[in-house]
Amino acid sequence: MQRCFTLTIVRHWALRKKLLTISYQQSAAMSTLLINQPKYAWLKELGLSEDNDGVYNGNWGGKGEVITSYCPANNEPIARVRQATMAEYEETVQKSRDAWKVWADIPAPKRGEIVRQIGDALRKKIKVLGSLVSLEMGKIYVEGVGEVQEYVDVCDYAVGLSRMIGGPVLPSERPGHALIEMWNPVGLVGIITAFNFPVAVYGWNNAIALICGNVCLWKGAPTTPLTSVAVTKIVAEVLEQNNLPGAICSMTCGGADIGTAMSKDERVDLVSFTGSTQVGKMVAMMVQERFGRNLLELGGNNAIIASTMYGPLHTKQAVDQYLAAIEQAKQQGGTVVCGGKVMERPGNYVEPTIITGLAHDAPIVHTETFVPILYVLKFQTEEEAFAWNNEVKQGLSSSIFTKDMGRVFRWLGPKGSDCGIVNVNIPTSGAEIGGAFGGEKHTGGGRESGSDSWKQYMRRSTCTINYSKDLPLAQGIKFE
Repeated sequence: MQRCFTLTIVRHWALRKKLLTISYQQSAAMSTLLINQPKYAWLKELGLSEDNDGVYNGNWGGKGEVITSYCPANNEPIARVRQATMAEYEETVQKSRDAWKVWADIPAPKRGEIVRQIGDALRKKIKVLGSLVSLEMGKIYVEGVGEVQEYVDVCDYAVGLSRMIGGPVLPSERPGHALIEMWNPVGLVGIITAFNFPVAVYGWNNAIALICGNVCLWKGAPTTPLTSVAVTKIVAEVLEQNNLPGAICSMTCGGADIGTAMSKDERVDLVSFTGSTQVGKMVAMMVQERFGRNLLELGGNNAIIASTMYGPLHTKQAVDQYLAAIEQAKQQGGTVVCGGKVMERPGNYVEPTIITGLAHDAPIVHTETFVPILYVLKFQTEEEAFAWNNEVKQGLSSSIFTKDMGRVFRWLGPKGSDCGIVNVNIPTSGAEIGGAFGGEKHTGGGRESGSDSWKQYMRRSTCTINYSKDLPLAQGIKFE
């Protein structure tokens, strides 16, 4: 009896010790998260916590894989997000489709008013949200704030656009007839964004799609899930304050499984994808197979890159890509004249690098590495320089620096740059929201933000109305 009692006590203390150990480990894990450190207490102003729901469709949820977001400046964990399961994706798509029935009936200017409120809500959080972009993505603070400002700006643009969308009234060849062009929303817009612009790209798509009468389903990058959650919380609050279905702007955090499901799903009327050319090609094929619509914003390989202030690379894998690109450049005849090393400090910092001596058609020159490496090429003639700019497969952005006005207009003309963005005397980055953003060739051909990009989020109908008492046919055809 005493032995049994002793064993019971031993087992009890062993179990308690195990539970205490587990509790201690969990407590230690929580304490190592940046969100629990006083320095990063501002993260909670965005509604973030140690563990965050990664699904929103009017209700918050997330029963899938738990992922940890890391800060690229020091590779320390920030917080965790519970991703979507396929069942939650199915539920979210259905709720989005139901929400569209409500949203599409709201007049466009009234939809613009909701987008105005979203812009105002973002303004109130612009500094703290910009800080999160910097912390989670790795770009410097001013660029993080600038990215949120782009979302705000496109909201302002969309408000005005909501009162201007319309088709022409065309002259009919038949008496007593009117010929008009009608534009209607496509329905559900799936938005898949990349890590490098975790706020702005969603904003370009979201604001314009909303005033056009669409609802949106967002899948952000798996490495910037906290930014996706924080932005969605801001947007969701506006919808809730206006007694509108939250699923008008839904979100499912996830990986390739969610992206593949969106691409194959016939209920997703338009898939807007931003990412690599390789993945974009797969997305395009899956969407085209079901005769769906896609809007692709893929790889760039811009002719010039200038920046003296910069943050860390986004991931450790990007550091490996940086080193591999430098080694390939050396093997292909290049000489590193500046930089070329990983910095000895916490985080994913590397030296900006300049490489000379490469041929214009060297494979590495034609490869988008997404790291701070500039290849300097010497040319003899204007025609040669233009040809080298155009011979790469990507066609996002390009720029020329010159005071020769003839050269300016040749650069802008049919034999000049074949990119979607063609600049003069400014860098290739930092496009304004008023113009259409996008590129040609392997960059995908899609256009977002300003100009007439709104047309990609709508479907066009040519409508003929007969208000006469006759029934004439076009082209003067008569059946006698």
